[in-house]
Amino acid sequence: MARRAALPAGPLGDDFSFVSPVAKYVLFFFNLLFWVISVAMVAVGLYARLLKHAEAAMACLAVDPAILLIVVGVLTFLITFCGCVGSLRENICLLQVFSVCLTITFLLQLAAGVLGFVFSDEARGKVSEIINGAIVHYRDDLDLQNLIDFGQKEFSCCGGVSYKDWSRNMYFNCTASNPSRERCSVPFSCCLRDAGQAVVNTMCGHGMQARGYLEASAFIHTNGCIDKLVNWTHSNLFLLGGIALGLALPQLVGIVLAQLLINQIRDQIKLQLYNQQHRADPWY
Repeated sequence: MARRAALPAGPLGDDFSFVSPVAKYVLFFFNLLFWVISVAMVAVGLYARLLKHAEAAMACLAVDPAILLIVVGVLTFLITFCGCVGSLRENICLLQVFSVCLTITFLLQLAAGVLGFVFSDEARGKVSEIINGAIVHYRDDLDLQNLIDFGQKEFSCCGGVSYKDWSRNMYFNCTASNPSRERCSVPFSCCLRDAGQAVVNTMCGHGMQARGYLEASAFIHTNGCIDKLVNWTHSNLFLLGGIALGLALPQLVGIVLAQLLINQIRDQIKLQLYNQQHRADPWY
């Protein structure tokens, strides 16, 4: 916390101000940048949401990337709005709201990181639950489908624990009573890729769940994405740490600037009251 400035022995000129223009406008443009980003996030999320069918939207609400984008965008919009207006208008109340919200966000992120590291088994179970839920709604949401396909391609994996997890999906379910043409299949993103193949065979995963691991491994990735994701996380701890630091630094800078500006505004208010008292003094 910055040291409070002492009031002068006599009244200062009306042009003097404790409020630093540098701190004020740096905080303003800092918030303005993230305010614009938040507006773009909300716009993209709403656009993606409106393009979906109503039934698909209700079926996959909990894992919808568009909803997540909208929620994060709205929260960022509200926080940065307080920062923009508070710094520009030198409003202590809005600056305090901005500082408290940033502090809470930073502490929640820190707590989530620590808990995820300490309770790694519970975190793995939660990830498994999310992936299994995504598999169930694979055909219900185009954005979710593209996200799963991207993940399976990048990590060279298929399903949660194994490729047979795709039986959780009603279209890929590998039971005799399933009338779907995709029965016992897996998405094409599970298939082994040929570098020289110009056209992607979207039917390459047809009937793979009915085959054993050794037989299926000649055509698709049989390992699940959970183990691949855990291994990738352990191999890229420095990268993840850098990303976490990159997210934390702007928040810490915003908190420090907001608190600095709040103290300067309070000192300016005290100075104004001090000058008013001396002007009212008949001996002034």
